[in-house]
Amino acid sequence: WMLTLVSLQHGQSGTLPHFLEEPVDAYIVKSNPIKLRCQARPALQIFFKCNGEWVHQSQHMSQEHTDLTTGLKIREVMINVSRQQVEDFHGPEDYWCLCVAWSHLGTSKSRKATVRIAYLRKNFEQDPQGTEVPLNGMIVLHCRPPEGVPVAEVDWLKNEENLSFDDGNIMEKKGDHNLIISEARLSDSGNYTCVASNIVAKRRSATATVIVYVNGGWSSWTDWSPCNVRCGRGVQKRSRTCTNPAPLNGGAFCEGMSVQKSTCNTVCPVDGGWGEWSEWSACSSDCERQRSRECTAPEPKHGGRLCDGVAVATENCTGGLCTQSGDVALYSGLAAGVVTVVLLIVAVTLYRRSQSEYGVDVIDSSALTGGFQSFSFKTSRQANPLLINSSMQPDLTVSRTYTSPMCFQDSIDKELMAERSLLDPFTASDDGSEIFLSPAVTYGPPGLDLSYPIAMTIAHCAEVAADNWTIRLKRHIQDNKWEEVMSVNEESTSCYCLLEAQKCHVLLEHPGRYALVGEPLNQEAGKRLRLAVFGSPDASNSLGFTLRVYCVDDTPHAFQEVAVGERSRGGRLLEEPKMMLFKANTFSLQVSIQDVPQLLWSIKPFTTCQEFSFSQVWASNQHPLQCAFTLERYSHSSSQLSCKISIRQVTGKEQILQVYTSVGVVPFFTQSDCTITSQTGSRAFKIPLSIRQRISTTFDTANANGKDWQLLAQKLHIDRNLCYFACQESPSSVILTLWEAQHPDSGDLDSLASALEEISKVHSPKAVSLSCSKEERDSEFTKLA
Repeated sequence: WMLTLVSLQHGQSGTLPHFLEEPVDAYIVKSNPIKLRCQARPALQIFFKCNGEWVHQSQHMSQEHTDLTTGLKIREVMINVSRQQVEDFHGPEDYWCLCVAWSHLGTSKSRKATVRIAYLRKNFEQDPQGTEVPLNGMIVLHCRPPEGVPVAEVDWLKNEENLSFDDGNIMEKKGDHNLIISEARLSDSGNYTCVASNIVAKRRSATATVIVYVNGGWSSWTDWSPCNVRCGRGVQKRSRTCTNPAPLNGGAFCEGMSVQKSTCNTVCPVDGGWGEWSEWSACSSDCERQRSRECTAPEPKHGGRLCDGVAVATENCTGGLCTQSGDVALYSGLAAGVVTVVLLIVAVTLYRRSQSEYGVDVIDSSALTGGFQSFSFKTSRQANPLLINSSMQPDLTVSRTYTSPMCFQDSIDKELMAERSLLDPFTASDDGSEIFLSPAVTYGPPGLDLSYPIAMTIAHCAEVAADNWTIRLKRHIQDNKWEEVMSVNEESTSCYCLLEAQKCHVLLEHPGRYALVGEPLNQEAGKRLRLAVFGSPDASNSLGFTLRVYCVDDTPHAFQEVAVGERSRGGRLLEEPKMMLFKANTFSLQVSIQDVPQLLWSIKPFTTCQEFSFSQVWASNQHPLQCAFTLERYSHSSSQLSCKISIRQVTGKEQILQVYTSVGVVPFFTQSDCTITSQTGSRAFKIPLSIRQRISTTFDTANANGKDWQLLAQKLHIDRNLCYFACQESPSSVILTLWEAQHPDSGDLDSLASALEEISKVHSPKAVSLSCSKEERDSEFTKLA
């Protein structure tokens, strides 16, 4: 063989073999052997090597031809690999083969090709299970295909037809092959089958029957029917039907009565009756007399009939023997009339004279003006060199801002103000990848020149426990433009950021408008939402009641805006707000109402489940997100309402707000954390001024024992970015200013004393002692004031 090889070498040009075709991975299906193929040029010989051993030449099938373009010889070799060969092989890896090609300059090896026996088990590791879900509920069907080589691909059938995933409402989780329908529709009812297949076989899971049902709902009551009796005590009724909506696909029928009856009283009509006749009148000049009667025994009432007959009767009073003396009667009447007129004129004249003796201005004018009082209002404006109190400007939320007392003394004639406001409706970056994580905070006025940096605390809503965010501090330039100041995790000599779980403490030297923005690094990045439910009676319907659910960023300012709005509309907080983590996974937020007592209350149809899109929630810094549920009780006797509000991000955990309230009396809304207060003047500083000066003097001076401001920063756990403090005129003073912003409670002074004890300063003759009583501390604050 070697002699043949040497003779062949002299007939070939000088180049290493180049593989035109290499063996590829293959699967043995059932008992059918597979072919592995190699092709190379120029090649004097090609042999297969499997599992480290040469395959015998007798098992090779080879052929050779010449490349017409280059004139080089192309050799092709094939071998068969049987199922028995693969099953008999026992090694640390799969059965493999490669090709080795020779030329007169050397050898070349091809890639390794693995050969595996293909199979697919019959039984699914998990079959989908049938389920019944309400309309707009979520459908989740689990499917774990049988074990197989290669791994089986999964498809879903609905009613024996391939299920289309073009509808955004239907999705498949590729990792575990679950089928998820986020909002069930009636058309989603059907038989679902999971189909697993590979090159060996196709397997079908058990069929899962999904039923989307609709619970019945009552229609509105009809008007009360007329009373069934014309007079007296009777019955009237009204009815409703279970058609709003009608129960479907096995949904529950409406609970309660379809007909209501009520007693009624119809007033009976009273027919009129004549009273007694009056006495006869005197005989008139016409020889007639009269008498009368009234229809009052009884009077006709409630539609009763009037009296029949005449009310006045006349008859001759002389029995027909009347004498006419008209002239005498006429003159007697005229004389009596003249006398009556004269007496009336005399009486009026005497009365007017008697009144004139007392004058005409006897009316007391105080009767017109006594109900009015004048008031004088005085307005006062107190100059505040540090902060604006939030109660002075209710439309602003005041941040907690600190500066050192020494800085305050240097700028006592300047006004320093800090405010928080809603962000303008724009994104934090041009491509929309960044979102605001805090309200915008402003301190000024512009051009303010301070001796020491300002410590400003900004609340944020980012979940910073894991490194899923890139958070930056930005400054407003003009219009809708913001420029980056620094990343909160970087070090800088011009600015300092100390990020905590719910707020960020910033040291600044330039006035302006600042905000925290964040860019999510992955879908696990999350921001905190504060969830709250408020309720108030319906002004237009005495039986109505409205529940309003808010989802806002978990910052004090965002919830304060909600509280102020609810106070103005008479709403009340029905449960303490809860926190929820909203992730950057593009899934929407669903809000649904549950467990409403159907016998006592009805809810507006098709509003039991409402949804916010992902973009609405993710960039919700502009206006509070709100959805409302309108309920109506069936009678005024139903004064209690109990139900649940479920809030969940699709595929995430749900948060439950429990509602239990009385709808009869609505108290004025109060909430302890609705108003953000600020501290001004000397009360804004927890460290007494004299002690603060002594600490700064002691630690600003270099010490041979290394007990300087750097050690102070280390013990106070703010020893990151020390280069910033090193550039300050008094590093210790700036460190204490930042510590005060971190510790707003007076009781935290004990932790400062403990830190000083650790560095043994309390034992030095010049040491500062904070182990004083509360009375001594109050005395220090009084001196400052």
